[in-house]
Amino acid sequence: MAVPKKKTSKSRKNMRRAHDFLTTQSVSVCPQCKSPKLPHRVCPSCGTYKGKEVLDLTKAQ
Repeated sequence: MAVPKKKTSKSRKNMRRAHDFLTTQSVSVCPQCKSPKLPHRVCPSCGTYKGKEVLDLTKAQ
């Protein structure tokens, strides 16, 4: 089993963990209905993607 030769200092430990944070998801605006949506995904409110209707939301309701 590997055992460290020296104690890892608080500074080195925190520098290593500097990239381990969560980032917020970016939100874009749907060009059809102007509602917020995740980028590169179908709009959940109008069902369009890249100007084309992909989901028929009238049957879902």
